[in-house]
Amino acid sequence: MGKLFSKTYLALRQEILAGKLVSGESLVEQALADRFAVSRTPIREAIRQLQQEGLIESDQRGGLRVTVITIADAIHLYDCRLGLEQVAAIGACENATTRQLEDLQDCLAQANLAVPVLSDSDLQDQADELENRLQIDQSFHRLLAESSGNPWLADLLGQIFNKMVLLRLTTTYRNPDVLEIWAEHERIVTAIGQRDAQAAALAVRDHLVASKARVVQELQGLTVKNSLYSITLT
Repeated sequence: MGKLFSKTYLALRQEILAGKLVSGESLVEQALADRFAVSRTPIREAIRQLQQEGLIESDQRGGLRVTVITIADAIHLYDCRLGLEQVAAIGACENATTRQLEDLQDCLAQANLAVPVLSDSDLQDQADELENRLQIDQSFHRLLAESSGNPWLADLLGQIFNKMVLLRLTTTYRNPDVLEIWAEHERIVTAIGQRDAQAAALAVRDHLVASKARVVQELQGLTVKNSLYSITLT
């Protein structure tokens, strides 16, 4: 059962992240069981796991659906990050240790060496490569928050990062270029290494404004796709 659950969970998760099951789409256990040629038990277990990850949620009628991602939510989350991460960058210029600077440099090196996401590669390989790049990006921003020396600030940003997981996964699956951010991260690390608070805050602002624009653009494309999907059902 463990192997069957794992296979079902990964297949369902990939369909959500790849947009085959679109944001807001209703999910019915039996229909999914038929789709993946399994019983309802592994489907139920997979759904439970995906609910914990925030990829599936309950709708107003008590049913299940793919979690709804709105453009407004993305904008609000990025606006929160814009304020908090500039403060984190200023704090990092004052408080970052040599080890923390080395860790930020290591994230840059990992991003620079990340395997390109090739359109003709195996779907699972694509998924693994994308999630690796996302993990590097998330690690960078968490390290930046921790380097501020303010544990409350790091905790607040950690909550925001957790809420953004589905948003980042979905938009990155649609367009891997959303994560072409190495140069933007390098500017941030260079400024912190020079203890230049003004330059660090500006580099963070420019990075998040650009990232916000990329993500919103992808969400707008996803919204159009979902609208077209809804039209085909009516």
